[in-house]
Amino acid sequence: MSRENWKPGNMLYPVPAVMVSCQRPGEKPNILTIAWAGTICSDPVMVSISVRPERYSYPIIRETGEFAINLVTKDLTFATDYCGVKSGRDVDKFREMNLTPVSLEGISAPGIGESPLILACKVTEVKPLGTHDLFLAEVVSVSVNQDFMDEAGKFHLNDTDLMAYSHGEYFRLGEKLGKFGYSVQKKK
Repeated sequence: MSRENWKPGNMLYPVPAVMVSCQRPGEKPNILTIAWAGTICSDPVMVSISVRPERYSYPIIRETGEFAINLVTKDLTFATDYCGVKSGRDVDKFREMNLTPVSLEGISAPGIGESPLILACKVTEVKPLGTHDLFLAEVVSVSVNQDFMDEAGKFHLNDTDLMAYSHGEYFRLGEKLGKFGYSVQKKK
């Protein structure tokens, strides 16, 4: 097997592409597309996002101490890309992409109504790392689209047509390959 060595780079793909919404009191809400977001703790429930300090949303999140992570579907891919290449300094992304700001429990920043699942987050720590600062945040509430709930109250996240980002391209998540623990599950 032949291999080639490259200089260090961020090649951990695929990753979730998410739209992060934020807002200063009295100002228009903004959306920032982020591919560097992740789960970091289950108790307390915590996530992280990495943001460049020069981004328009950076001081908004830093000053307010809150943001919302909006999961993205196939239908939101165009808006996700737009919100990643356009600056909130120049455009109202909610208006331009016909997205609906929705109130969330526990924070003042709005979520995106078209997202199947929204995590309302409060910043607990900011770690300067270099090109990006890492925002550590506690999830204070979760908002789900009831269209994906069944009669028994189960939320079917995998039926929402989620999207992922890999090496500069967007992909729809596809075929189920297994479930957690299936490799050790007893055969019937």
